[in-house]
Amino acid sequence: MSLPLPPSVLHTQRQQMSNSCSISEFLLLAFANIRELQLLHFWLFLGIYLAALLANGLVITTVACDHRLHTPMYFFLLNLALLDLGAISTTVPKAMANSLWDTRAISHPRCAAQVFLFTFLISAELCLLTVMAYDRYVAICKPLHYGTLLGTRACVHMAAAAWGCGFLHAVLHTANTFSLPLCQGNAVDQCFCEVPQILKLSCSDAYLREVAVLVVSVCLAFGCFVFIVLSYGQIFRAVLRIPCKQGRHKAFSTCLPYLAVVSLFVSTGMIACLKPPSISSPSLDLLVAVLYSVVPPAVNPLIYSMRNHEIKGALRKLMTGCFQKQ
Repeated sequence: MSLPLPPSVLHTQRQQMSNSCSISEFLLLAFANIRELQLLHFWLFLGIYLAALLANGLVITTVACDHRLHTPMYFFLLNLALLDLGAISTTVPKAMANSLWDTRAISHPRCAAQVFLFTFLISAELCLLTVMAYDRYVAICKPLHYGTLLGTRACVHMAAAAWGCGFLHAVLHTANTFSLPLCQGNAVDQCFCEVPQILKLSCSDAYLREVAVLVVSVCLAFGCFVFIVLSYGQIFRAVLRIPCKQGRHKAFSTCLPYLAVVSLFVSTGMIACLKPPSISSPSLDLLVAVLYSVVPPAVNPLIYSMRNHEIKGALRKLMTGCFQKQ
């Protein structure tokens, strides 16, 4: 039989829950306090956002409209472009609006929605990048089994598994984060609602629960990254056996930028979650967040698609057809 809690402890718990429930909005980190710099940040992020929208939109339209691109590799590229569009649209427009209107406020429901959507999309993207590495491994190392291992049904199942894994991961993080009592104010030291920054506002002693969620995230990121590296290790071994020097150069020029973006994406995401408070600062946190939330969606179309001759040929054909109709 458990002993009753002392009145002081009960009062403290009630006060913490009251503080958590009374938070109707959060205050995001401002890019700058000088109006000219705020407008500069707005125009800079507007340019990046429009470039990402255009590039990913072109990839989606081209792959969807050209039947010659209805293959596993381009099916996964289409899914990646959708995830990139969603991820950058979840965070950047709100940050731009705050800079333009010189405000920092975001409502509690919108903050929770931002946490859920962003975690969902970047987790699904990491899983999809792992699937894409497997696709390239089979295509290069086991070309005779490509049609069997990556049939239409298998591709749909793998893409659905990536999206489903991201959804479950987001539900876990969002439920854990917003079920904790918040009593350290409502100022989030980030330009969007990020789980590590919101956890800093918590006054809960639920360390085991927080650690358990963190372990799940690290295992997911580390496991996907190790699988990607091992897959491309096998690909590089196969590429080195190609007698043609030009063929080897083409393969390496395609694979190395992909690995660079994946490494940047995973490493900065893990730094955001694991860095100790002693080295944390608003400017460093902002830089890390931009590197894993803004840069990959803007760069992925260039790395995966615009360097691809088939995509460029299909895009040229699509644009020519549009001009002829006019």
